Amino acid sequence: MRTLPSRALRACSDQLAGVFTDIFNQSLSQSVVPTCFKRATIVPVPKKAKVTELNDYRPVALTSVIMKCFERLAKDHITSTLPDTLDPLQFAYRPNRSTDYAISATLHTALTHLDKRNTYVRMLFIDYSSAFNTTVPSKLVIKLETLGLNPALCNWVLDFLTGRPQVVRVGNNISTPLILNTGAPQGCILSPLLYSLSTHDCVATHASNSIIKFADDTTVVCLITNNDEAAYREEVRALGVWCQENNLTLNVNKTKEMIVDFRKQQREHPPIHIDGTVVERVVSFKFLGLHITDKLNWSTHTDSIVKKAQQRHFNLRRLKKFGLSPKALTNFYRCTIESILSGCITAWYVNCSAHNRKALQRVVRSAQRITGGKLPALQDTYTTRCHRKAIKIIKDNNHPSHCLFNPLSSRRRGQYRCIKAGTERLKNSFYLKAIRLLNSHH
Repeated sequence: MRTLPSRALRACSDQLAGVFTDIFNQSLSQSVVPTCFKRATIVPVPKKAKVTELNDYRPVALTSVIMKCFERLAKDHITSTLPDTLDPLQFAYRPNRSTDYAISATLHTALTHLDKRNTYVRMLFIDYSSAFNTTVPSKLVIKLETLGLNPALCNWVLDFLTGRPQVVRVGNNISTPLILNTGAPQGCILSPLLYSLSTHDCVATHASNSIIKFADDTTVVCLITNNDEAAYREEVRALGVWCQENNLTLNVNKTKEMIVDFRKQQREHPPIHIDGTVVERVVSFKFLGLHITDKLNWSTHTDSIVKKAQQRHFNLRRLKKFGLSPKALTNFYRCTIESILSGCITAWYVNCSAHNRKALQRVVRSAQRITGGKLPALQDTYTTRCHRKAIKIIKDNNHPSHCLFNPLSSRRRGQYRCIKAGTERLKNSFYLKAIRLLNSHH
């Protein structure tokens, strides 16, 4: 049954739906997942172009198509039963959350603090060693029960994660089978959600700190005033203790720190240690796909995406030579070039320099000459997305940034209270721009 081709499942879906409905219901009622559904073939996929060690591979689990369908049903059910108050700073695997919101929240937190006197921000970009593979099912189930999930469903999750037969395939070579009882297999539909639930209690212990998460990408943002770093250092120590209690290993060599300090008279910042090892300090870091710098400017990021987009102009020209229609060329541009230029655009575009914006728009104009049709300017793309995201936040009472949109009196419907800002960096942040945009539309 596990090897039944997906094409056959699709073609015979009407005939098989009832059979699998009975199997799934029996599985849930008995809190048992058939072993044949849990079998997995692990394929090592390189994380980067040049592989130098085993950790440069990502172990992706190829699992049954039938089990994936079952997992989607279980995922929707688990999600529907979770409390609305669940860690608002986890931006992955939740409706109306994305990397855009995670980046915007991080930047707004930092910029609001930097707007005050004698302040700076320390950001710690955490890297875990094999985060998904270290999940302990028994500990996870206890956390699921505290979140209010049905005990039978918790036991089903426990059975899903334990007693999993797997083999490793490299080329035509297949290893001997091994039974796994730990970890959430990478490649399963449920694994990312279960991992995020296992880390839902990883939250900041001090009001001046925030722990912002997108799945296993964890960033500690510490707001420091008058050079008092006691809360920051205690937060890092507490995070280390939490990791030990939850079977997670901090990879200190890949964990980086960035300090944002705009004061004219800067002091020497003492390094931060984790397990006796100094964390490397960087001036630039790729944060959720964006190149963020300690000056909070976007030249590094725009240079990177302009180069990547220009490389794809070659493919666009080739397609034109093959005689593709302007409409098909435009669709190719929107999918492969505009998607690069506009990634998380609401978080960074307005704070770009005029030079950066011209470079970005030159890429659009060059593509426009190739496609032969009019393409939207990046400024228009930014404005449209900014307005759309602001409306979504306003409609979502549980969004962590909902409180930033404060309506004015009933006589001024559709108007929102502006946030005070002393610096251009803060004035150009997503939330302040979004509020001004909403007010201008009314």
